[in-house]
Amino acid sequence: MDTLYHYSIKTLILLLVTLIIRIFAGKAVTRFLAKFEGDIKRKRVSIRIINLFLSIFFILVFAAIWNIQTKDLIVFFTSTITVIGIAFFANWSILSNITASLILYFNHPLNIGEIVRIYDKEFDIEGELIDLSFFFMYIRSHEGNLVTIPTSAVLNKTVIIKAPKL
Repeated sequence: MDTLYHYSIKTLILLLVTLIIRIFAGKAVTRFLAKFEGDIKRKRVSIRIINLFLSIFFILVFAAIWNIQTKDLIVFFTSTITVIGIAFFANWSILSNITASLILYFNHPLNIGEIVRIYDKEFDIEGELIDLSFFFMYIRSHEGNLVTIPTSAVLNKTVIIKAPKL
């Protein structure tokens, strides 16, 4: 009973530390983007990346606190990775969409709120860039329709960022 109490207290402390890190990281990202004139709207993607790493940190430390055997942990992670691998193999475009979204986020001058035009041989898309997630780019057309485009498809298209009217 005494051991269960100690494990529970350590887990609660771990949860609090993780939440505090998450709060401070969010504030740091906001300050960083403001200082270097980055697009504040990109904060959402940065926070998602930070949350992913914090989740991994939490799982590893949680396993150490509760003395989960390394063998059991390895079985869990390999099973999870196998299922994810089968899902990626079944739909390989998921991985390419995640990669494409990271490329667009870090290496393309797209900013949320700008008017963009994406040239396609069948149908050109023009409108305001609403969001850029790990899988899709969301554009609000001039007619008011919400258009979603896979980020991997955007890398293969010509994208024009329209200058604001003065």
